[in-house]
Amino acid sequence: MDQITFSEAEYQTKKRKTRREIFLERMDKLIPWKQLEKKVALYYPKGQTGRPPYPLPTMLRVHCMQLFYNLSDPAMEDALYEIESMRQFAGLKLDRLPDETTILKFRHFLERHGLGKVLFKEVNKHLEKNGLMLREGSIVDASIISAPSSTKNESGQRDPEMRQTRKGNQWYFGMKMHIGVDDTLGLIHSIDTTAANVHDIVSAGNLLHGDEQRVFGDAGYLGIQRRDKHKDRQNVSWFIAKRPDVGRSGRRFLYCLGGKV
Repeated sequence: MDQITFSEAEYQTKKRKTRREIFLERMDKLIPWKQLEKKVALYYPKGQTGRPPYPLPTMLRVHCMQLFYNLSDPAMEDALYEIESMRQFAGLKLDRLPDETTILKFRHFLERHGLGKVLFKEVNKHLEKNGLMLREGSIVDASIISAPSSTKNESGQRDPEMRQTRKGNQWYFGMKMHIGVDDTLGLIHSIDTTAANVHDIVSAGNLLHGDEQRVFGDAGYLGIQRRDKHKDRQNVSWFIAKRPDVGRSGRRFLYCLGGKV
């Protein structure tokens, strides 16, 4: 039996659970880890030469925590050193933790084999099977993901998949992540990525599963109901934020296909 550290002993004897601990416990039960591991194991290195890799279940959980909390690779490494509940979730001990390079390489490994979308679909399939994914309504939105615009790198160029865009008075260089979310439980059911200069409404059709009775979005989706993909969907109520009206002191209104509400 391994000797526990002072940090682990203190963690086991504390009297109340933090919100982070409760959340991670829910994710531990909700996510179909074994199914996800099977999808990734086909490509994961076996460690027959060189230093053995960290166990796949561990790296998969570290990667998910990085997504849960929107952490950079260095921040994820620091969190593992500082937070016992995260180490417990990943099955890690304080004496051997993945560094930021290892975390980066695993993320690139998933990207290289296109496994991100595979895992996302597997999770959604599991949620639907267990009645946890509702399909009556969706919220659509888009977020800019900034990237370094410098050309001081090996290629001397910017990333060709990324573009520049302006939001308000601020310019950004990077990509845009478009998401479709269940309007009741807040679970993400659809994801699309584009260059940052692509208008939100262009990817809207990829964010709707087709069974919605109501759709919510900000002013970036004005006119979505008139697009060819959606104009025949008479059973949908479109709740889209109207752009600020200077004559009405900048107030925003929600309106649906049948009029203002």
